[in-house]
Amino acid sequence: MVNDVIFGFGCMRLPQTDENDPTSVDQETFNKMVDYYMENGFNYFDTSYAYHNGYSEIAIKKAVVDRYPRESYQIADKMPTWLLTKEEDNEKFVNEMLERLGIDYFDKFFIHNINAAWLPKAENANSFEYIKNMKKEGIAREIGFSFHDDSKLLKQFLEEYGDIFDFAQLELNYLDWEDPIIEARKCYELCGQYGLDVYVMEPLKGGVIINTTDEIKDDFKKFNPNESIASFALRFCASLDNVKVVLSGMSNMENTIENCDTFKNFKKLNDDEFEFLAIEAEKLRLSVAIPCSGCNYCVEHCPEEIPIPDFFNIYNTKKQQEDSDIYTAYYHKLANEKVPASNCTYCQTCIDYCTQKINIPDELKNVDEIFKEGFNPYSR
Repeated sequence: MVNDVIFGFGCMRLPQTDENDPTSVDQETFNKMVDYYMENGFNYFDTSYAYHNGYSEIAIKKAVVDRYPRESYQIADKMPTWLLTKEEDNEKFVNEMLERLGIDYFDKFFIHNINAAWLPKAENANSFEYIKNMKKEGIAREIGFSFHDDSKLLKQFLEEYGDIFDFAQLELNYLDWEDPIIEARKCYELCGQYGLDVYVMEPLKGGVIINTTDEIKDDFKKFNPNESIASFALRFCASLDNVKVVLSGMSNMENTIENCDTFKNFKKLNDDEFEFLAIEAEKLRLSVAIPCSGCNYCVEHCPEEIPIPDFFNIYNTKKQQEDSDIYTAYYHKLANEKVPASNCTYCQTCIDYCTQKINIPDELKNVDEIFKEGFNPYSR
């Protein structure tokens, strides 16, 4: 690699044989993606206890652990913070993850998703002391945390626990860089002040950055017809001085080839490119009705099991293409197959788990209102 930033394979959105079943990982396709990724000099795999309902770890065992020497790859995994109820849970989950993966140590291990809702769970379970001992005992070579909240909470957290960790994993991309809610730049700078390396998740914001308007796509083509929007987004993150790992959640071979090429032939962004992305970020911010990254944490905790990110995706696309009626049909198809947005009871449980700080019940109401008057092919 030309640069010293590690390009990581995010295993949150693996290819599936059934798009409605997250456990149906397409193992054959994933194996081919892993082989291409490894052949091109990359070896860092990021997963979680929760990804694909646990099948991400199982798929990594089959694609990586069972097929490559242990010293040839790195595996990063995460404590399921939201499931912690007592101190003994730490060891229970760690042992389960090690067994799923078929390994006896993690190269990197995280406390998953530190935010206002889940930080108390980790504290009550004494997880910070536990993870510190994992490093001491060699069960984890390095330790860190992933973070989804504002800079105020991050500062408080780092003052209390910053000296324990080697790195912080942040949602970081050019759209969120100056966002007043996500505060990506402020969080990045705080980590630097506390001497922590930064690992990047959501460099494409769950696809929001690349699934954009025709106007923005045309802007990129005019600026540089030879480089994709995804490549610009990845280069933005990798050009920041304290960033050591940039993850990309790849779901097909095309993504894998393109992203490997971006890092094999890496070039830091120049001043003109930074300025261009700042302009496009503002345009994109105005074009996205609901800034959902599709992490699905809200769905996992919704008592009604409403497919919230799917509805938001349909809504965002409809708002960008007002003249098209097809998205009304998509909405009713999803509502018929799963649960309609109107089933929201306003319990507000989802808000605590939203990494983007969206008022989900209010937005679901907006979604329902914009589509309910349209043609419903499933009402007959």
